[in-house]
Amino acid sequence: MPVAIDLTVGPNPFFWEAAAVRTFYQDLAASPVSQVVLGEVVCSKRLPFWQDEIAQATDALLLAGKAVAISTLALVTLKRERKATAALAEIGLPVEVNDLTALHSLPKGQAFWVGPLINVYNEGTLRWLVSRGATRVCLPPELPLDSIAVLARLGRELGVAVEVWGHGRLPLAISGRCYHARLHDRAKDNCQFVCGLDPDGREVDTVDSQKFLVVNGVQTLSQSTASMAYQTEALHEAGVTSLRLSPQSDNFIGICSAYAERIAGRITAADLAALLIPHVPGGRLSDGFVRGDFGAHWSGAPATVTESIRHDL
Repeated sequence: MPVAIDLTVGPNPFFWEAAAVRTFYQDLAASPVSQVVLGEVVCSKRLPFWQDEIAQATDALLLAGKAVAISTLALVTLKRERKATAALAEIGLPVEVNDLTALHSLPKGQAFWVGPLINVYNEGTLRWLVSRGATRVCLPPELPLDSIAVLARLGRELGVAVEVWGHGRLPLAISGRCYHARLHDRAKDNCQFVCGLDPDGREVDTVDSQKFLVVNGVQTLSQSTASMAYQTEALHEAGVTSLRLSPQSDNFIGICSAYAERIAGRITAADLAALLIPHVPGGRLSDGFVRGDFGAHWSGAPATVTESIRHDL
């Protein structure tokens, strides 16, 4: 039988002031989430501005009974970044790997989590990661429901928790170049941290003024906010153990509570969607990677594993 779904909060991908980070995690300690991932995942240049908040946030979250992990960068390129990644293993928290090179820094046999930026697309990859020490895996957000079901079933067999992306702008790409700096006619090395001007990323339109993508420093995100509001029953049936909620600046604690109400069956998918739309950046929801012809599609209806497989056939 599928286990009950709980909630995981992923690392904050955006650049917020230290005071905002402090308040965010203090409030999150009282929220109905089970796991929280801390740390910088996008740009190592941001970390010195708020890294002193990590210890305090960890203490508050652990005291509240949350499981806490620390994330690696999504793209480790510099010597100082390699040293910082190696140092994560000494903190005493599980390390969430979002760049496979981080495995070289983890002692053999040390348990770790796998973030959604690792391409876990098939059973062989999942088996290898579990053999290497993975105890929790968040699947990439672009997987369809039938693939999620296969990997979640294997996760149960292997005794590893399998998460899916439940809420937030989707991480589409990471680059060595800083798009935010380029938009402000600045070099990456002299960016002056302009990404901090956009607490949920900066929207980029097409030449025809259509909503297209969002840039967040060196990261590209979806313009719409992915939401599994209509897919919670199907994901539970598939054996998924957790929905991952990605931080945003507006009413995130209320959003966590709303998802908790949804997975408990106390509100409907339509109720949750109505609560989300006024608060998500850009005002658009999507679930097309799980069920739809394209990622930005918003199904507006629940799916089941059986229906998804039948549709593909």
